Amino acid sequence: MSRAFIIVIDSFGIGGAPDAAAFGDAGADTLGHIAQACAAGEADIPGVRRGPLALPHLTRLGLARAALASSGEASLGVDPKTPVGGAYGYAREKSVGKDTPSGHWEMAGLPVMFAWGVFPRTVPCFPAEVTDALIARCALPGILGNRHASGTEILKDLGEEHIHSAKPICYTSADSVFQIAAHEDHFGLARLYAVCETAQEILKPLSIGRVIARPFVGETAATFKRTAHRRDYTVPPHGPTLLDHVRDAGGEVISIGKIADIFAHKGIGRAVKADDTDGLIDATVAAGRTAPDGALVFTNLVDFDSVYGHRRDVAGYAQALEAFDRRIPELEAMLRPGDLCVLSADHGCDPTWPGSDHTRENIPVLFFGPDVAPADLGGRDTFADIGQTVARHLGVEGLAHGVDCLAGRGVDEK
Repeated sequence: MSRAFIIVIDSFGIGGAPDAAAFGDAGADTLGHIAQACAAGEADIPGVRRGPLALPHLTRLGLARAALASSGEASLGVDPKTPVGGAYGYAREKSVGKDTPSGHWEMAGLPVMFAWGVFPRTVPCFPAEVTDALIARCALPGILGNRHASGTEILKDLGEEHIHSAKPICYTSADSVFQIAAHEDHFGLARLYAVCETAQEILKPLSIGRVIARPFVGETAATFKRTAHRRDYTVPPHGPTLLDHVRDAGGEVISIGKIADIFAHKGIGRAVKADDTDGLIDATVAAGRTAPDGALVFTNLVDFDSVYGHRRDVAGYAQALEAFDRRIPELEAMLRPGDLCVLSADHGCDPTWPGSDHTRENIPVLFFGPDVAPADLGGRDTFADIGQTVARHLGVEGLAHGVDCLAGRGVDEK
C-alpha cells in the first residue's frame, strides 16, 4: 500500500476558465500576470528578488506546459526540449462559485452545484436581524464594520476603535463569508471563537458557507497583524468526500493548515496548524516522514491567497512562489516508492485584478512521485479528477464524480 499528498497552493490560478466572463473575470490569470509583471521589472524587491519569475522545479513538473495549455500564454516559456518529470495538466471548475470550500470540496470529489448565500454590497451589508441577534446573544456593546472590506484595510480603519470599544469588527467579501476580527488580548481569543460559533448558528437560514475568526495583535494601525489562530467555521460538506472514503477504509487523514476547517473536520484524523508557508511545508515534510501506508496528507498553503492575492501584492506573490519552488526538492525527497503527490489550487486570486476578490480560473494539476511517469493530462473537466485519481491510488472506494487522471478509470462525466 502507498500514501498520497495533496498540496493546495491557495489561489494559484493559471487563467483560461471558460466561464470567467460570468464572474467578471474574463482575462484574469494569476500566474500569467505575475510572470508578466516580473518580466517587466514591476515585481522587483530590493535585496530579495528581481527579474523574470524563476520557478525551475515547478516548470520541471510541467507547470509551464499546463499554463500554456490553459491560457494560451507561455507565461514561463516552454522549451520542448526540456524534459518533464511529472504528469501535468489543468482543471476547470464545475462548482457554481469561486470560493474556498467549493474548490476544495470539488477537488475531493464533491462539486458544489448550488449557490451559497452572499451579502449585498451595501452599507450596512448584514441584515439587522442577524446583527441584533449576535449583539444580544453574545452580550456585545455593538459591532463595527458591517460592510464588504479587505481584512487588512479594515483593521487599519477600525482596529483602534475596536480596542477602545470592545466591539468586534464584522465584514464580508464576494464569497459566502461572515468574518469577525478581534484582538487576541483585549477581546480574547476564546471569546472571539464563541462569538463566531454563535454567528454560525444565527446564519444557518441564510446558507452562509463560512464564519471566519480573524484574531489580530498590535496596539496601533501601524502595528496590527493577523495571527495564525484563524479559525474557519464551515458548513459541513453536503455529501461524502475523498477524506471520508480514506477514513472509512482505515487510512489516516492528516490535515495541514486550514484543511480541517474547510471540511468542518469531517473525515479528518489529525489536524496540524502552522504559522506561514514555510511552517506548513515543514509540517507536510514531517508528516511525510511518519504517515503510515494508506494515509492522505492534505495541505493548504493559505498565505498565497490571504497575504498576497487578496492584498494585490504582485511582488510578494512572486517572491513567495519562488521560495516555495526552492522547497519542492524537499517534498520530493520525503516520498517513498509508491507514494503520489499532487500540486494544485482551489481558485484564482489574480493580484493584478481590480478589487480584492477571488478570480475564476483554471487550476494546475501536477502529479509527481517515484513511480509517476511523465504525461500530458490535458484539460480536465472538473477538479474532482484530482480526488478520483487519489482515491484509485489509495485503493479506496471510488468517488461519485471525476476521472482517474493517471489510469483513465472512474466516473466519466465528459
